[in-house]
Amino acid sequence: MQVLVRDNNVDQALRVLKKKLQREGVFREMKTRRAYEKPSEKRAREKGEAVRRARKAARKLAQREGLVPGARAKR
Repeated sequence: MQVLVRDNNVDQALRVLKKKLQREGVFREMKTRRAYEKPSEKRAREKGEAVRRARKAARKLAQREGLVPGARAKR
């Protein structure tokens, strides 16, 4: 991963790097690897994540087909 520093603005480059790491899921993975996770807990967590992904995909599909109203616009 690479971030360019423009005009010696390290703060902006750091913000961009953090956003990229967040998008890639690096921070979430670091948090899960901090402590040992039992295999049964890992299965339960992964199953829950899969259910959430499936629900989100179904919701987006329903919104595209017009069955469910879309997300509200922020004011």
